[in-house]
Amino acid sequence: MSEVALDRVSKRFGATQAVSDLSLTIEDGAFVVLLGPTGAGKTTTLRLVAGLERPDAGGIRIAGRDVTRDSPAQRDVAFVFQQYSLYPHLSVFDNLAFPLRSPARPTPEPVIRQKVNDVATLLRIADKLDQRVTKLSGGQMQRVAIGRALVRSPSIYLMDEPLSSLDAKLRAELRIELKRIQRELGATILYVTHDQTEAMTLGSRVGVIENGRLAQVGTPRQVYEDPANVYVAARLGSPQINLAPRSAFPELAAPARATTVGARTEHAEITRANGRRASGRVTWVEHLGDQDHLHVQLGEQDFVTLADPDSGLGPGDDVAIALKDPLFFSATGERVRT
Repeated sequence: MSEVALDRVSKRFGATQAVSDLSLTIEDGAFVVLLGPTGAGKTTTLRLVAGLERPDAGGIRIAGRDVTRDSPAQRDVAFVFQQYSLYPHLSVFDNLAFPLRSPARPTPEPVIRQKVNDVATLLRIADKLDQRVTKLSGGQMQRVAIGRALVRSPSIYLMDEPLSSLDAKLRAELRIELKRIQRELGATILYVTHDQTEAMTLGSRVGVIENGRLAQVGTPRQVYEDPANVYVAARLGSPQINLAPRSAFPELAAPARATTVGARTEHAEITRANGRRASGRVTWVEHLGDQDHLHVQLGEQDFVTLADPDSGLGPGDDVAIALKDPLFFSATGERVRT
């Protein structure tokens, strides 16, 4: 495995600036996740690392070697796409073996068989090797797609939202499996997703990308607790961070430049007003089993936080909202620190 570095990389498609001045280092053995909405530039970044696109500016290095102008075959990368991209007429074994039978990487059949068996065992599909891939479930097909990359032992694995087409239960199962596999292999992975749960659970580091620019990079905990701006703060957290005008909390001490208060569920304590000055009124309660999402009308906006199912609060109740260590942002959306 090898360190991969992007140095001020930019890529434009016509009038659209897909990636702009992006610098990122994926250290050897790291699991780095790029998080952002559709159109943020995540997949383009992967394609630039893979050599499927050429940057307009900047450079890319793998294991210290400049590969900016190298073809995909010269870069020694493996790509796992959002769709399975399997060969339906082949068995699971032959799909896994396919990269090793390429003329570019001729491998003796005994070695192929050993590698395929090892990867199939790692992915827990060893009992499916003789089956056609069309006979597999969606989760099993995605394991085959991932396995076809794993048999290669490349410098870096590039993964483009490989779990997004699966149902919620399978996504949760494969997240755990993928993290386990990465740890066992010590693999270097650059993974892109729009799903904050995948970013938080999979990544050793998370890069939040906005309009082709890297807004912030850090550990999942760092990015969640110490966001650089409103955009980053809004990308992580469930329920999403509440953003209220400074005037909604007149008694709260705040920096002079703060115009917006950011309150996650752990920042807010909501209690029944009971004759005290009410901050808002409960409009809706989402019952989620072990916890509730409490919706409070706060001025002109909806304030959402978690509540204990035994809190006794319900629609129509007047409540007081007390904030502890909230986040503050300027008029331009940048973080203002106390």
